[in-house]
This record gives sequence, structure tokens and C-alpha cells, in this order.
Amino acid sequence: MSDLPDTDFTQRFIFDDRDIRGEWVALDDSYAAVLARHAYPQPVAALLGELMAATSLLVGAMKFDGLLVLQARSAGPIPLLMVECSSERAIRGMARYEADQIPEEATLAQLMPDGHLTLTIDPVKGQRYQGTVELDGANLSECFTNYFIQSQQTNTRFWLNAEGGKARGLLLQQLPVDRQRDEEEREDSWQHVIALAKTLKAEEWAEDNETLLHRLYHEDAVRLFDIQPLRFQCSCSRERSGNALVSLGEHDAKQLVDECGGKVEIDCQFCNERYFFDASDVAQLFAGGGTDTASETRH
Repeated sequence: MSDLPDTDFTQRFIFDDRDIRGEWVALDDSYAAVLARHAYPQPVAALLGELMAATSLLVGAMKFDGLLVLQARSAGPIPLLMVECSSERAIRGMARYEADQIPEEATLAQLMPDGHLTLTIDPVKGQRYQGTVELDGANLSECFTNYFIQSQQTNTRFWLNAEGGKARGLLLQQLPVDRQRDEEEREDSWQHVIALAKTLKAEEWAEDNETLLHRLYHEDAVRLFDIQPLRFQCSCSRERSGNALVSLGEHDAKQLVDECGGKVEIDCQFCNERYFFDASDVAQLFAGGGTDTASETRH
């Protein structure tokens, strides 16, 4: 086992006698970092934490070099949930919401009606992949389960939980035929593993993953792999913000500075970092001088 801190990580496990694998995720510090930057209402914070857990599980399950992005969009009081996680396991997330329309107790359908979920994999090399499905489950766990069944035609189940400042998740997936070649035996095995996972209670998610795994599958031969750490990290920068101004064109960028009273403010919606550009900064940008000399930012 790894000696790395176990506050934020994914951890894979497999059943030695079954064609089934699993993945756990625990997010404490990274989830707390996201919540510390925005005063999200509890229902919004919970959905965002579940989406962060789901994104982490997918990064743990997929092999790619680049960025994985999950976006949940709707016509309701939460029009956008967005989480990004790199193959280096740097994660960030944000939400847009209408504060006066968020009740304390609300279903996913009420918070995100007519919603859809988009998964994007943006590799460093190779072709960009994107898939979209409707948010057609009672909760995000069902939505992700439905997504994989539709897109991968593989038995897959998600369990997601976010409360008390902690985000957790469990993924179970059936593997190609190997140890179990009889179709009926494979189906019975899958139903057995799923039935035990369904016994997880909300209060048990706070326990460590090894304890939970033992409680669920102590009668099975289960092999647990080393943890893979995750961390909160925002990819915004003054340079990127400057590039956004350059993309407007020199005339429009200068006009924007004038319209903003002599100073443009560019906010990062993920981490709330703010970058300021005045007329001299914009002139420097278009003269090819970059953003090095000006560095006024504030949280």
C-alpha cells in the first residue's frame, strides 16, 4: 500500500474470482477547496461534490493523457455544473445557480429539469472525444449508470455521495469474459456484487475505503491496489487571461478598457482569482511584451 496521505484519492480493486472490478474515490481537501471559494447552497454543493466524485472515478478508470471535462446543463435553477480533472489528477469544479430558486429539499429533476450530461476527453495528442446523454435518472448516480450502459454497453454502476464536506464515490464494472465463462454464472456474480453495494448507508460513506470494502465483500477474494492521489488545482493564470484579451483584437480590447473605466477585470469562475488589465497592460500585450511586468491579482 502507498504511504501517501489518503484524504484525496482513487483506489482500484478487483475480484479475483469474478470478472468484476471496482474503483473508490475520496475527496476531502479538494472538495473543501472548491467550497471555500464559493458560498454554494447545500443542494448545489452536494451535486457539485457528486460530480467531482464521478469525474475522479472516470479518470481512475480511463487511460488517457490530457483533460477530462464533465458538464451538466439544464433549464432550471442550476443551469451548469462543471468539473475538470487532468490525467495528472488535478481537479477543479464550479456551478452556476439561481440562489432564490434553490429549495433546501429538491430532487435532481427539480434543480436541473431538461438536463443533459456531456463528457469530453481532450487529449494532449489524438482526437477529441465528446458524448452527451440526458440527465434521466433520479440522481446523478443513476445518470452516470445510464450513461455507461448506453454508451459502453457494459454493466456499470455508480454510487455517489457528498455531504459533511466530504465527497465519495464507488464504481463497479463488469469485465470481459475471463474467469467466469458461463453467462448465467456471470450474471449471478454481477447481481451478488451489486446487491451488497446497495446496502451502503449514507452515514457509512465517511468511513475509510478499506473498512467499507471489508464490510461489503469480506467473503470474496478482493485485491486492493495502491491509492492514486488527487489534488485541487486551478489552471487559470494571468497569461491565459491576457490571451483572452488578445483574442478580441487590439481595437476591441482597448475599447473594453475604456468602457470599464480604465481597468478590465477578468474573473476565474472556478477559483475566484481576479486578474486586472489597464491600458498600459493591453498595450504591452499587443506589443508582444506578454503579462510578466503587471501582476495585480486578488482573491
